[in-house]
Amino acid sequence: MEKNVKITIQYDGSRYQGWQKLGDSTNTIQGKFEAILEKMAGHPISIQASGRTDAGVHAHGQVANFILDSSMSMEEIKDYLNQYLPDDIAVIKIEEVSRRFHSRLSAIAKTYRYTVRNSRIPDVFQRKYMFRVENKIDVKAMQKASEYLTGEHDFKAFTSLKKIKKSTIRTIYEVKIEQQQDDIIFTYTGNGFLHHMVRILTGTLLEIGKGNRQPEEISEIMMSGNRENAGPLVPAQGLSLMEVNY
Repeated sequence: MEKNVKITIQYDGSRYQGWQKLGDSTNTIQGKFEAILEKMAGHPISIQASGRTDAGVHAHGQVANFILDSSMSMEEIKDYLNQYLPDDIAVIKIEEVSRRFHSRLSAIAKTYRYTVRNSRIPDVFQRKYMFRVENKIDVKAMQKASEYLTGEHDFKAFTSLKKIKKSTIRTIYEVKIEQQQDDIIFTYTGNGFLHHMVRILTGTLLEIGKGNRQPEEISEIMMSGNRENAGPLVPAQGLSLMEVNY
């Protein structure tokens, strides 16, 4: 009997070309899962994720689902996947859900975290999961600027997509910017995020933190709808998808 299987996944995205399968390349998270699921089921299986993380982006709580016709129990499926997945990808939770559930379409909120190392000394052990900025950063200025981001807005200025067919209006529920010794943690929770949106928001906030822009400029950038007015795209390695809510 067919079942809709929901899995929660963690992965280190350092060596992958992102979530989405690309042509013949098997070096994607989706590609790794589908190859193992096909071997397990004996026929091709399509797996859907809550969102397509980019190359180099990590996940602590990515959610995906797939339809499977198998007598295997949920624990057996989880054990099989973890046995054959690479060491930098793991299934941490599995459950059978209703056929109506879709990991992307059913999601109501997502939380991303971006980590900045604000020091002239690199963190040798965590360097693959953060972006290092040597300049002194004013956290309070960035916190003030982040207040302009919450609520429902048109975030067209904060995406790399040039041709946009769908709405660029999103709602950000909360932006937290916290200093933890030499690290600055940016946490964004919203109902959805555009392509590169979190990384461009972070790049813009960092320019404010360095004193190159004023907090009030966030509103002007947003109203312009012009990507060129926003800050730079920060590197992928500092970004992690933390949680998806349903």
